[in-house]
Amino acid sequence: RIRQGYLSTDAGVTVRVRTKGDKGYLTIKGKTGESGMSRFEWEKEIPFDEAERLLGLCKAVIDKTRYLVEVGNHVFEVDEFYGDNQGLLIAELELSSEDEAFDRPEWLGMEVTGDVKYYNSRLLSCPYCRWKHDNIK
Repeated sequence: RIRQGYLSTDAGVTVRVRTKGDKGYLTIKGKTGESGMSRFEWEKEIPFDEAERLLGLCKAVIDKTRYLVEVGNHVFEVDEFYGDNQGLLIAELELSSEDEAFDRPEWLGMEVTGDVKYYNSRLLSCPYCRWKHDNIK
């Protein structure tokens, strides 16, 4: 189970705090590169109680369960969302390079890499439950 919130999402740079099990993390992500597929990421483990306090500073928190699914030589991270994002499932695969080949499982849906609508930071301000009502595509 993962709970995460954002301390900043200004100018394409995000500062995220996360609890995952009994651990806490602080992450900084840079702007997405020109290809839309990669961006700088720095993460540091922090004490769980500090992460919980930082989550209290966030306007909203994402709540999800992450499943690790092995496919060939890769592991997909599949997130099942709760709350206002209930019903949304997102699979992510970290590759060593943008052109690295991987087996595409038949259960994998449409490609959404680079679509900001699916960024966790965006799901807080525009959650999945509103997509149909707002005609967001």
